[in-house]
Amino acid sequence: MKFYTTSLCAAAAAAVLTAAAARPIAADKPSKCAIDGVERIVAVGDVHGAYDRFVELLKVVGLVDEHLQWIGGRAHLVQTGDVVDRGPDSLKALDLLRRLRGEAEKAGGAVHPLIGNHEAMRLLGDMRYVDPGEYQAFVTPKSEGLRRQYVLQDTDARTLADTPLGLVEMRNAFGRSGDYGNWLRSLDAVVRVNGVMFMHGSLSLQTAARSCDDINNVVRRELGRDIEATRMDPQATLAAGENGPLWYRGINTISEGDVDQILAKSGARAIVVGHTVSQTGRIGVRFDGKVFSIDTGMQPAYVPTGRAAALEIAGDVFTAIYADGRQVLRR
Repeated sequence: MKFYTTSLCAAAAAAVLTAAAARPIAADKPSKCAIDGVERIVAVGDVHGAYDRFVELLKVVGLVDEHLQWIGGRAHLVQTGDVVDRGPDSLKALDLLRRLRGEAEKAGGAVHPLIGNHEAMRLLGDMRYVDPGEYQAFVTPKSEGLRRQYVLQDTDARTLADTPLGLVEMRNAFGRSGDYGNWLRSLDAVVRVNGVMFMHGSLSLQTAARSCDDINNVVRRELGRDIEATRMDPQATLAAGENGPLWYRGINTISEGDVDQILAKSGARAIVVGHTVSQTGRIGVRFDGKVFSIDTGMQPAYVPTGRAAALEIAGDVFTAIYADGRQVLRR
């Protein structure tokens, strides 16, 4: 999707977008790639704007209280990406993760928000899956004027009907110098905690030998200073290629032998991924707990039969947690 068209009014367009800046959010330092000695890990998959279900799940697993303050102590929360798109309240979910990250760190714990393919799409300017409520979250009293100025900059390519209120502000917020864009570009694509690899898509046989640090640095570069090259040839990149860690789905279908190779190359004992929605509404397990698929369709507008779910890891015990109960998946 084209991000901004070049025109004789390019300077004016830049002024409009600068004026539409979202509220400030400072970029955080990237999370470490390999972390050990964590007593409790809680992993949550795709949120897709399902803020209410996300909040209720965090309460059920004991990470936040009724006021949404961190009470998880030294626990580590891993959110495997795809907070945005498909649902209306992604901005609230992003803001919550941002705040909890700081609170958890002060308590001796951690929150690891990972970047998913839909965050990458947002950074690349691909708005095909944006929910109307996501635009609405950026609307201010100035939005109508900003929208009209934006359309007038290129009337051949833009119309008011195709430019919802809030679009200009959203593009700016997730753009090259936008506050949300800068924060998302600072996030890791992959994190390893207690020997368990977490990411949105998965490692493939082609990417498994790359170090965690290398993957994260390359994805950040491809969505940062090299973003134009990524737009020109996305399949040649880790950030947007179908075999990269944000997009690869094969971990749910490849053989156990291939999974064993990926685990051996990455130095991991298990892999936890989102991205591919479980058809049962429950966390998927492959090969006696070598692979866990934790996207259970949290956003009901996208997956009517889905639910919120978390994977708890304490030592060698992997437990699925739902609003209505728990299920041990691996000991």
